[in-house]
Amino acid sequence: MDKKKLENALKKALEEKGKRKFKQSMEIIVNMRGIDFSKSENRLKLDIVLPKGKGGKEYKAAVFADGVMADQARKAGADLIIGPSDIPSYAEKDKAMDLADNYFLLAQPNLMGEVAKSLGQFLGKRGKLPRPITGDIRQLLETTKKSVRIVSKGRYLPTAQAFIGTEDMTTEDLLENAEAVYDAIKTKVREGNIKSVYMKLTMGKPAKV
Repeated sequence: MDKKKLENALKKALEEKGKRKFKQSMEIIVNMRGIDFSKSENRLKLDIVLPKGKGGKEYKAAVFADGVMADQARKAGADLIIGPSDIPSYAEKDKAMDLADNYFLLAQPNLMGEVAKSLGQFLGKRGKLPRPITGDIRQLLETTKKSVRIVSKGRYLPTAQAFIGTEDMTTEDLLENAEAVYDAIKTKVREGNIKSVYMKLTMGKPAKV
């Protein structure tokens, strides 16, 4: 992708910010063609670290864990610890929505099944199923806070959309984050299958790259 065109699209999108009572998010939208996302081998499921962070829009961290791992997660800075006996209560609509909208989720590997049983259908549709905890949990929390997830949603929705920062970040930082997302998508999708790319603020019009 032409870096200059991407930069120009970012600048054009930022011109749309106006005066809002909240900090708008910037997103990159990648439209694809000629790919059947109903086939498992074609599906996108990418966790992408944004090199310049999220401009203060980091999600809080919720961890499904108990025992030693719960203690480690708490000491590492997790905002919410959900033990095995509490998991079913989070299937309530309000609690499930809060998790999906405001947290990134991690889970102790042996609790993944219990989470899937109670919350799998709700979180799966939103691409928010928890990542299993592997390795150092402190490092995992720090990395995940800077990450965005892209999950394809089926055959007839050939679009990948990802948060890359906020309106008050510099164009250079947004550009670096946008390139990181685009390059990650290209590891799964050939450039010839990419139909178009847009940049968009929350309340703005899409700006074509």
